[in-house]
Amino acid sequence: MHLGRVARWFPVLVLFAVAWAGKADFCRAEEGEWPQFLGPDRNGVSKETNLLDGFPATGPKEVFRVTAGVGMSGLAVSHGWLVTLVQRDGKQIVLALDAATGKRKWETKVSDEFENPQGPGPRSTPCISGDDLFVFTGDGKLAALTLATGKIRWTKEPLVEFRGELPDYGLACSPLVVGENVIIVSGAPGGCVAAFNCQTGAVTWKSGDDTAGYSSPALLKLAGKEQVVAFTGRAAVGLAPSTGVELWRYPFTTDFDCNIATPIAIGPDRVFVSAGENHGSVLLSLAADGEKFAVKEAWKSLGPSSVMRNEWQTSVLVDGYLYGMDNVGGAGPVTNLNCVEAKTGKRVWQKPRFGKGNLIAADGKLWISTIAGELVLVRAKPKKFEELGRARILEPTRQAPALVGGRMFLRDDAEIVCVDVSN
Repeated sequence: MHLGRVARWFPVLVLFAVAWAGKADFCRAEEGEWPQFLGPDRNGVSKETNLLDGFPATGPKEVFRVTAGVGMSGLAVSHGWLVTLVQRDGKQIVLALDAATGKRKWETKVSDEFENPQGPGPRSTPCISGDDLFVFTGDGKLAALTLATGKIRWTKEPLVEFRGELPDYGLACSPLVVGENVIIVSGAPGGCVAAFNCQTGAVTWKSGDDTAGYSSPALLKLAGKEQVVAFTGRAAVGLAPSTGVELWRYPFTTDFDCNIATPIAIGPDRVFVSAGENHGSVLLSLAADGEKFAVKEAWKSLGPSSVMRNEWQTSVLVDGYLYGMDNVGGAGPVTNLNCVEAKTGKRVWQKPRFGKGNLIAADGKLWISTIAGELVLVRAKPKKFEELGRARILEPTRQAPALVGGRMFLRDDAEIVCVDVSN
């Protein structure tokens, strides 16, 4: 396996944040919001409808295009705000725009620049939760800001506090807001996953000794119980949201701890995890076993013949089928676009050598941003691969699109672009 190839295109993006609703067990996003990595339900799927079924020859209508900066951070869009992390002028910066016009509202420096052989700049996606904003830098600073002003309320350095070491490719976890806590994966001893009080930054709990990996946790309801599911550098684990107590564990080791994609729920009691470079996928089945859970493999598909090998892109689930980027490791790596029946693990179609990209799903279609800078539209149907449109929007990009109100937001290492995809 080629070390540079894995990290060069990681995902880093993530998490589940939302407008805080009083004393709710966890936060929910309002419909039409994209407040975190992978959208309102942290699964890359939008409920929006009445979107384009193809692109004009000139591509979708551009609403705005603004300069931004370097980085792998995705875009969070909520209540008229568009927020991301960029790097320029020797600093990692939180950048806030008016989501309707692209007008700059404010920017706040949160750390010095982060340089890495596999790509400079911040990796994680901000999380908007009500009036609060949470960011996690490539060098491991967790910060809470006031959304309206960009003022920093508190900053924490988990690796310093917990005496951990920075992973080879930097920290990529996007913050996850659950109730009164913001949760991140740091990989520090005794605090691989840790929760901090949203208002004060005080440590609420910490859990586990795994390395970090480069995935972001999700809040999933599995076997009747809500739990924080994290894909660390060594395993998939389920944690009690209020205490961090480990409820179950499934070992999953990969070269260089490159577990990057986010776990997603498949039905009421199953969770799907996948890693690239010929590692493969597994669908886990959970059943209550006292206070904890028994874990079994519903199916697994590992190695060079695997049906799905997500490198840094999280697959999406549409009507019982998984659609995702299948990364083939070894000499001359290629990336296919695959459709897999989630229940059985059977691959029903493949578009060979589709190329690297990232995707979300909406209105029965896949919206794919490629590292060639294109936005590609594909029908999300198991019958066959059907491309509906392709337009060059950006320079090479790793980030998945964000979708709010019929507008698609994308970014690369220089610009943020908004296009109208409403029908």
